[in-house]
Amino acid sequence: MAVDYAVIAAYLAGMLAMGWWGMRRARSKSEFLVAGRRLGPAMYSGTMAAIVLGGASTIGGVGLGYQHGLSGAWMVFTIGLGLLALSVFFSARIARLKVYTVSEMLDLRYGGSAGVISGIVMWAYTLMLAVTSTIAYATIFDVLFDLDRTVSIVLGGVIVVAYSTLGGMWSITLTDMVQFVVKTIGVLLLLLPVAVVKAGGFAEMKARLPHEYFAPLGIGGQTVFTYVLIYTFGMLIGQDIWQRVFTARSDRVARLGGTAAGTYCLLYALAGAVIGTAAKVLYPELGSPDDAFATIVTDALPVGVRGLVLAAALSAVMSTSSGALIACATVANNDIWARLRRALPDRGPGHDEVRGNRAFILIMGVAVIGAAIVLNDVVQALTVAYNLLVGGLLVPILGGLVWRRGTGTGALAAIVTGGGTVVGLMAAFGALANEPIAYGLPASLGVYVAVSLATKPTDAAILAKWRERVGHPAGGPPSGGAPQQSMENAAEGGPRS
Repeated sequence: MAVDYAVIAAYLAGMLAMGWWGMRRARSKSEFLVAGRRLGPAMYSGTMAAIVLGGASTIGGVGLGYQHGLSGAWMVFTIGLGLLALSVFFSARIARLKVYTVSEMLDLRYGGSAGVISGIVMWAYTLMLAVTSTIAYATIFDVLFDLDRTVSIVLGGVIVVAYSTLGGMWSITLTDMVQFVVKTIGVLLLLLPVAVVKAGGFAEMKARLPHEYFAPLGIGGQTVFTYVLIYTFGMLIGQDIWQRVFTARSDRVARLGGTAAGTYCLLYALAGAVIGTAAKVLYPELGSPDDAFATIVTDALPVGVRGLVLAAALSAVMSTSSGALIACATVANNDIWARLRRALPDRGPGHDEVRGNRAFILIMGVAVIGAAIVLNDVVQALTVAYNLLVGGLLVPILGGLVWRRGTGTGALAAIVTGGGTVVGLMAAFGALANEPIAYGLPASLGVYVAVSLATKPTDAAILAKWRERVGHPAGGPPSGGAPQQSMENAAEGGPRS
């Protein structure tokens, strides 16, 4: 295992080195939070694929394949479908907004009436996403070094917090690109073919496993429907995803790069399910489906290659964890603390935007590590977060993008009604039940339409500003307005040297 340990250690050291390099580039709010909105197709595709394919998609996806066969791909598959829908239908308009958070988009579209509560909901979602990703370090480091759970969480969490705090989105983008390459080599090019060969090929796998393992809907149609509601729709509105869209240098990059990343997710979903199915043939009596990934890696792969594939699992967790962490800190600083600060008495000259966002990443990182240590039922916690996100925010966000008649009052009513419905039904049926999101979404939609039609239309000046912002190509000047850099300077309080 010495060679494997060396591979992992080199990988972790490289992550910290990239954090230090990113710090040298992140000299403005735009550079720190959205990489200066300058990513081209290759970097954009890689970082977008990295953020959505985390530990749940890798370790959990293989576990679902172990438990259900090829239909275990549906969870990650619906994530890919959501990313494709976002990229094809909405990413260009999102990139043109030149904002930093989803709540800022709601403020711009509705005139500020729904931003506060949406910021709190989004903060809770990103916090829980970061916590659950951080907890996954315990599983990986236990396999690697047989470390205590708490020590594992602290070790992995400190590394992610360090490089994220140092360089912000530039550091995260660079590390995500490495993580994307490592995952591609480790999972798709190495583990997948080795697992199939070890299991005797597809013919042997079909002969030794029940027919349901190869049925498209073997996991259950209702389960697939729930995955679509939670994960596909969740991809459309999550702050962690939108913050990556904001990094694109043009509409074309956002659309085509995101489409490439979504297609990659579909392939990754199938690969995980096939690996899990092969593991079922090789190790039919594992104690937990989630043990399938670590078991097949440690047993089937040679020294050195094993370290690379375990680094791939670690990179999957780190990419999601760092993306969720910067999203959580961005929302906490820009949507919650900034509003509170404006309500306080004037404190004199403005503060350093980069230093403030860096401090919030550090604070949120410490909170995430602490919560990960004490929290046990991570699946339930993440499901609660996704239910609140989709049930409360999907309708007002997408409604604002596609329906001109939607109003701020309707958006606020939809957030409260949808969020309240999912909370009530989770209390009645359980957090993992299908009913909360199945009933919460229609309730939110009905209230949004009814209240919007019953209230005064959004002020014409607000809509005009909205149309001006979304109507020009990203990376170019708005009609009759200043160029892109001038917009960034205005948003940050003036030009920077």
